[in-house]
Amino acid sequence: NDWFAQVCVICQDLAVTSRYLTVTIEPLPPVVVGETVTLKCNFKTDGRLREIVWYRVTDGGTIKQKIFTYDAMFNTNYSHMEDYRKREDLVYQSTVRLPEVRISDNGPYECHVGIYDRATREKVVLASGNVFLTVMSPPNNISVTAENCPAPFSRYQAQNFTLLCTAKGGKPAPSVYFKRDGELIEVISYIHPSAIAEEGGAAGVRGARPLISRDLDDTKMQRSLSLLDPEGRPARLFTESTERVHTPGQHSQGQQQEQPSPATEVIPETVVSREFPRWVQSTDPLYYFSHTHIPQSDGSVLVQARLTWTLNPQLDNDAMFSCEVKHPALSMPMQTEVTLAAPKGPKLLMTPTRAKVGDTVRITVQGFQVGAGNEVFPEPLFTWTRVGGRLLDGSTERDGKELILERVPAELNGSMYRCTAQNPLGSTDTHTRLIVFGMCPNAIPHFVLLEEHYKCNARSYSWYILFPLFKRIS
Repeated sequence: NDWFAQVCVICQDLAVTSRYLTVTIEPLPPVVVGETVTLKCNFKTDGRLREIVWYRVTDGGTIKQKIFTYDAMFNTNYSHMEDYRKREDLVYQSTVRLPEVRISDNGPYECHVGIYDRATREKVVLASGNVFLTVMSPPNNISVTAENCPAPFSRYQAQNFTLLCTAKGGKPAPSVYFKRDGELIEVISYIHPSAIAEEGGAAGVRGARPLISRDLDDTKMQRSLSLLDPEGRPARLFTESTERVHTPGQHSQGQQQEQPSPATEVIPETVVSREFPRWVQSTDPLYYFSHTHIPQSDGSVLVQARLTWTLNPQLDNDAMFSCEVKHPALSMPMQTEVTLAAPKGPKLLMTPTRAKVGDTVRITVQGFQVGAGNEVFPEPLFTWTRVGGRLLDGSTERDGKELILERVPAELNGSMYRCTAQNPLGSTDTHTRLIVFGMCPNAIPHFVLLEEHYKCNARSYSWYILFPLFKRIS
């Protein structure tokens, strides 16, 4: 009985203590970077308040960083932020406001309340509550590029083409999907070799818009049958080793099956005209989709999504592909788009416009003669050659948007230079002629200048321009 009585006394003491101080924090909905957040700590007690301290918990709870303190004894409050910039505002003792939250503010927070013990003023009783602040950040940049470009145009071999959409600054990771001419593309999800396998990798998709059909004559129709398998279905692209992929309808169950990964298939020469490329596809192309998530140091996630298919220069030229990004912090999707276009008519600029013997001449591509945007996508590959001879440095060709001829000699006067611009959709050539000024007529044999038309002096003239003024010695 004595033991039971002692236990009852202890239970009564604990019950009194449990009613002594209670702390609760209202849960917070997710907030977007730049918004203002109020951290409210509610407590009930019949004791005398000593202090209220807010902590930010990091490293999985191992580190608690004191961010704000209210001292009831002296009725003062102060911030503990390391940068000494007071970002918190005291609303009412236990309530703190964080203006313009950042991604780094994401995480758990704790409110510790201390009161004086009833029995002795030297002892402080503590109670705490916690809340998790979820800070979202919409992507701040999205872009679409072509992988493995610049690349040459192939007239006789089918080529795989990959669009890469990159979304930066999102938290949590946004969802990315592709459209063609405004219609959502039906994709086959696969695991990119450099990606880490993730569940739910494919974006929700629906049927793609049928591509534009082309009239084919009997010869081309017979040749197109060579691309069909024995059952009459279009042949898919295979590599030596297949990869495990997810089909869009099987992500929820986590099932996997063998599917071909995108690859390049050589089309027989009989199918393709050597005069003009003729890619034959009897059905819609197969679009392969993959994506990777790369965590960033600021807490955001960089998302890279890839769309791969076998390029058809006839049907894909002038096709508009768009990348759209959905995120809970956005009221509507972000979008960026590109239009596939073969290069047409590069604009060449030669400086100086009146080159003299010994000058350094630069021939530069200024743009293209395609529409108001003057853009070609994907990035073209530029190759320079000299018609009927080698370049000044002895090479047969040179890559780049600019050709530099250092210390041009008189012998290059009248030389023709070819700039070949090409991307996977097509190729075009543009020529320009080099005219060298400052040549003395005495330096060229077999010709006599009519002195009444020309006299060699300090001014610069071109033999190429004045050629009709000469007559050959018989």
